[in-house]
Amino acid sequence: MMRSLWTGATGMIAQQNAVDTISNNLSNVNTTGYKKETVEFKTLLYSKLQTKTTDNNGDPKPVIGQVGAGVRTGSITSRFTQGTLTATGNTYDFALDGNGFFQVAMPDGTVSYTRNGAFNMSIGVDGLTLCTSDGYPILSDTGETIVFDESIDASNITIDEEGRFYYRNAQDIVIDLDVQFGVVQFNNPAGLEKLSGSLYAQSDASGEPRLEGEDAALKRSRVLSKYLEASNVETVDEMVNLIVAQRAYEMNSKVITASDQMLQQANNLRG
Repeated sequence: MMRSLWTGATGMIAQQNAVDTISNNLSNVNTTGYKKETVEFKTLLYSKLQTKTTDNNGDPKPVIGQVGAGVRTGSITSRFTQGTLTATGNTYDFALDGNGFFQVAMPDGTVSYTRNGAFNMSIGVDGLTLCTSDGYPILSDTGETIVFDESIDASNITIDEEGRFYYRNAQDIVIDLDVQFGVVQFNNPAGLEKLSGSLYAQSDASGEPRLEGEDAALKRSRVLSKYLEASNVETVDEMVNLIVAQRAYEMNSKVITASDQMLQQANNLRG
């Protein structure tokens, strides 16, 4: 009975993690570029209830008597499926149709990665810098900050589907600005470390970033201007998962209640 108490407790803890993950998904249903997370469970150690695996005649038994010790959270995995591409009409909104990530320069000198293409132009001493809403500069395929001369009209900047920037001047002549988004992919994007602000950091599990423009083995992502990628969270699916997790949590709590009642009856026995 003590075993059942601990087993029920592990189930409640695991289902609480599931509810926490689902609530995070639902809270980010309108977050640009957000990727939903799913909880995966694993069983704990098993104990043998029988020391012998043969019957009275010495013949082997077809099954082994074992009882489990409960469940634990194995992993919380991000699902990098494509979100819906939504037209916004904003000049500095960009969406990736594919497996790529934009590169973002962080204040500490490191590089982070994002699927959130809601960018802005920041006016600085070097010119017009393309950056995130938090002011972090976006990097080009050469690893440099994407900066434009202040003399150009930023509203006339366009891009093609490979992420190259062009400028249409007053004479209606299209000029190649010789700047391109540095879109990268990872062998295992689920291994990326999650940061705040829809940013990810490279980890040993994700592997090194692979620049799409230099790796012929990669299928290049399409860069769409004036679009944003919506979250890939399906509200109906998450609500169903929430009900399932709540029911499982309730059942485990009833296991603890039943075990407690059995222990109470055992304590009240009279010789």
